[in-house]
Amino acid sequence: MNRDAKIAGKLVIDLAKIGNHEDVTAEIIDDGKTAKGVQKRVLIGPKNGAPNYIMRHFTLDVGGFTPDHAHPWEHEVYILKGKGILKTVNDEYTLKTGDYAFVMPDEKHQFINNSQEPLEFICVIPKYGQ
Repeated sequence: MNRDAKIAGKLVIDLAKIGNHEDVTAEIIDDGKTAKGVQKRVLIGPKNGAPNYIMRHFTLDVGGFTPDHAHPWEHEVYILKGKGILKTVNDEYTLKTGDYAFVMPDEKHQFINNSQEPLEFICVIPKYGQ
């Protein structure tokens, strides 16, 4: 839908990007060893013209897990649905719908779905982290 409008006789271009995660093709991450049952969708990123951040939607199937890894950028995570665990070197944190987590740069981490329903979360990273 074109939402451009004329204000005071000048064309104003609406730059907002609207979408639905179900319309974004999921990247399947599953080698059965380091990651299992992970779907990653890049909702907002460089392809949308985002200059600084990337917003991703993850779904972990029942029994699914992300790689146990570290990297030089942070994560901001918000749990949309389900329950799971954020495992770090020092601890394991239980996560549930409505919780948020901040993973520091270079912190080893892994998300694990140990529940009986899919775990869905938003994960925001800086553009250089993709």
